[in-house]
Amino acid sequence: MGSTVLSLRIDGELLDRLRQHAARRGMSVQDYVVRTLVRDDFDERFHAAVDETEKFYGAETRHPDPADRVT
Repeated sequence: MGSTVLSLRIDGELLDRLRQHAARRGMSVQDYVVRTLVRDDFDERFHAAVDETEKFYGAETRHPDPADRVT
């Protein structure tokens, strides 16, 4: 798998927060952002697969999104 360069223009405050999040995990900002995007992409593909499985088997109940839980 190859890689491609993606250039972003982001707000300074957001960059500072990203630096803090990355530092807490001992990561570079680039690695932190890529990991976050990969995780989000996986979540979307997983939910799409669950939806397709439910359609295939005719499930009438939609499982709640864990992100919607109230804690």
